[in-house]
Amino acid sequence: MVARYVVSPRGGRRAHPDIASALRAAAARGRPALIEIAPGRYEEALTVRGEVRLVAAEGPGSVVVGRPRGAALDTYGQVHVQGLVLTGRDADVVGCHTGTLTLEHTEVRAPGAVAVHARPRTSVTLRESVVLHGRTVFTGAAGLVERCRFTDAADNAIAVLEGSRVVVRGSRIEGSRIHGLRVCEAHAEVIGCELTGTGNAALVADTRAELAVTECAITAVHAEGVLFIEQSRGSVDRTRVSDALHGIVSKSGADPVVRGSVFTGCRDTGVNVQAQGLGRFEDCQVLDARNVAVFSTTGGAPELRDCRVTGGNVGIAVTDGARGRFTRVRIEDLTNSALRVLDGSAGVFEDVRVDRCTLGLDTNGDGGTTADLTGVVFRDFETAVTALGRSRVTLRDVTAERGAVGFGAGEEARVLVHDSTVTAVSISGAAAFGKGRLLARNLTVKGSAGTGLTGSESGYLDVANSEFTDCASAGAAFADQSAGRLVDCSVNGTGGPAVLHNGRVEIVSLQSSLPVVRETVRTVDQTSTVINYIGPVFHRDVHDSQFAWNNDHVTQNQQTEGDDPSR
Repeated sequence: MVARYVVSPRGGRRAHPDIASALRAAAARGRPALIEIAPGRYEEALTVRGEVRLVAAEGPGSVVVGRPRGAALDTYGQVHVQGLVLTGRDADVVGCHTGTLTLEHTEVRAPGAVAVHARPRTSVTLRESVVLHGRTVFTGAAGLVERCRFTDAADNAIAVLEGSRVVVRGSRIEGSRIHGLRVCEAHAEVIGCELTGTGNAALVADTRAELAVTECAITAVHAEGVLFIEQSRGSVDRTRVSDALHGIVSKSGADPVVRGSVFTGCRDTGVNVQAQGLGRFEDCQVLDARNVAVFSTTGGAPELRDCRVTGGNVGIAVTDGARGRFTRVRIEDLTNSALRVLDGSAGVFEDVRVDRCTLGLDTNGDGGTTADLTGVVFRDFETAVTALGRSRVTLRDVTAERGAVGFGAGEEARVLVHDSTVTAVSISGAAAFGKGRLLARNLTVKGSAGTGLTGSESGYLDVANSEFTDCASAGAAFADQSAGRLVDCSVNGTGGPAVLHNGRVEIVSLQSSLPVVRETVRTVDQTSTVINYIGPVFHRDVHDSQFAWNNDHVTQNQQTEGDDPSR
């Protein structure tokens, strides 16, 4: 049976003048105790043993317990605190040393200190409580946090450490100087929570931690919305991150699974996988990322499926020796490249659709820089594919509709095209320039306002079993020292020659009613002509054509706060 004790500084029948005296009386009897505390401020440091319930008699906030410095409450047993305000400084304001502790409708004020500390092999529950300024620490403990508010922590609002298992549900974390919640070599679940205004990552899993995030909202954080590092694992489901520097980051061997989440208005990147980080992202959206929507760099290797990228600068960038596999991703309305692979990286793109982006795919780097595209569709672009440096691009069943140039290989790059189609371009279906080489098998180009194929400078085109229809200037045109080979190709239409070449082209079994014309074709002097885009420009009738080709070198960098996002 529970023994009842009353605490009142004003006295009264059988009332104790302070909380400590009531605790001593309860300890002497050795029975479960209910201690009801009258309103007031009690400058005490409480040590509670056994099965004890401390209750503010007139409701939450009416009882304040603590001293200007030091701890307010240390518990050893099964302790339940309801409605108290606990204050302290320069120590663990509330410490659970053994057993269990429940804080309900309780406020803990801990300027610059630990507010609540659950020590090894204990279990602490916070329910409908408020923690101001301090952090809540679970060290080798179990924990449950429900419908609580954590405000302006000078450190991490919640730290889950050393094998702890903690669930945080329906709570709000705001204004933490460092992280909202950090889990390290432990397990944490964060469900239905709001996090805002953190100085660093709102949620971070560190050093082989497990972090599961479900249906949370993260806003206005100064760094990452969610950060997985140091071989951490976990999941993020149906969560929305807005106005973060990076929406979610995986690095140093971390491997999260992210599903049904939205990253919007990120100041640098939406999804960022770097430094040997991994990650699987399914059914996610990245909206209006200022720099790169999905960024894989320095050995990162993400997988994306059934995701969507809308608005912003660059869609997917794979750089600095990274990898990535991207399946059934839709990308639209970007001011720069939809897909970018640079500097020794490898990207695999399957069944991707790109609409209304300035560039479809651009690659640049050494021979280890590769992009493989299968079943990809580009619509409404300036250039669908541009390969530079010594990069290598393979296209299978790729469609490019409504743009300036379909597929281009420049500098010393290589582009291999299989079973692909280019329609309704204004300049050229496929092109090789610089020392670039383009090999095409079963390529179809329809409705080019310029040429079907274009070679310039020292570019080389090897094209077989391909068809060019209604290309206004020529089915194929070769300028400068460019060369090529056409095998079992056909050119259909009523305008221009079938082939306009410079004598450096081997033509094997060409089917066309249009003439083949050999004529010296020179390149436009770029010092006197302004060219607004990479590509050949036809100024007059094809028999006196001029070709202009302008190559750019592209780099991709990760932005830090304050950098120009247009890089």
